[in-house]
Amino acid sequence: MSAFDTAADYIAQVLPEFPADAVAGALISHDQVRAVGDTAAQFAVASVTKPVVAYGVMMAVEEGAVELDQPAGPEGASLRHLLAHASGVGFDSREPERPVEQRRIYSSAGYEWAAEVVEEATGMSFASYLAEGVFAPLGMENTALRGPAGHGLETTVDDLVRFSQEVMQPRLLDPSTLAEMVRVQFAGLRGIVPGYGPFGDNTWGLGFEVHGSKGRDGGREHWMSKLPADAVGHFGMSGTYLWMVPEAQAAMVMLSNRDFGDWAKPLWAEVNARVARELGLA
Repeated sequence: MSAFDTAADYIAQVLPEFPADAVAGALISHDQVRAVGDTAAQFAVASVTKPVVAYGVMMAVEEGAVELDQPAGPEGASLRHLLAHASGVGFDSREPERPVEQRRIYSSAGYEWAAEVVEEATGMSFASYLAEGVFAPLGMENTALRGPAGHGLETTVDDLVRFSQEVMQPRLLDPSTLAEMVRVQFAGLRGIVPGYGPFGDNTWGLGFEVHGSKGRDGGREHWMSKLPADAVGHFGMSGTYLWMVPEAQAAMVMLSNRDFGDWAKPLWAEVNARVARELGLA
C-alpha cells in the first residue's frame, strides 16, 4: 500500500467521527485525490475565504488593474500590507490599532478594503470578478462570495480541491506570482493567530498563513501541527480548514458545520500530524 493510500484510508476513517453534523474532506497528492463525505455539499467556510480572495486580488495585479505596492488602506500601507495582515488595522475595524508593519494584526476588515480597491479599479463587484476570473475557469461551479471578502465564501470540498490543485500547479497566475503569495511577508512580526494565541514570528504570506515554526518547535499548539515549515493554508471559525505543501504537491481540505472551538484544537492537530507523517512530510 502506498503512503498516499495509507493516509487517505486514515482520513476516510477519522473524518466521519468528527463531532459535527456534516463533515466532508479530501486528501490530494500529485494527481491523486481521495474524497470523504458529501464533497458536493456547500459549506460556509469563514476565513478559508481569504486565500481565495487573495488569489483574485493577485489576478488583478497581474492584469495591471492594481499594483501590489500601491497605497491602500490606512496611511502608509499598501495592498501588500492588507493581504499580509501588516497594515495595522483591526480585525473588524478599519481604524489603525498599530503603525504599519509593527505587528501582525489579523484583519478581515483589511480584506474588505483590498476587495474595494479592486472593485474601484475594475468597475466590477469583487464577487463578480472572482466568479469570472477564478471560479469559472477552474470549474468551481458551486462556489460564490456571498458575504464580506474576509469571510463570506460558500463552497464545496470538490471546488476547494480544484483551487488547491491550481495553487500547487498554477495556470491562472504566473508561478512567480504564486511563489510571492506563499512567501513570508514582513518576517519577524509578532501577532496572534485567532483561537491559538500569540506567536513571536507570526508568519503569513499573501492570503495564506505560512506555517513556519508555529506548533513545530515544542511551543504553543497550532492547527497545522507537524506539517513542514513551508506548509500554507487557512482555517475558518466555521469549523473548516485547507492546507497545502506546494513543493510536495500535497494538500488537504476539511469542511464541517460545527464552529471552531476546544473540540477542534486537539483533533485537527492529531489528524494533520498523522497525515504529515504518513505522507513523509513531517
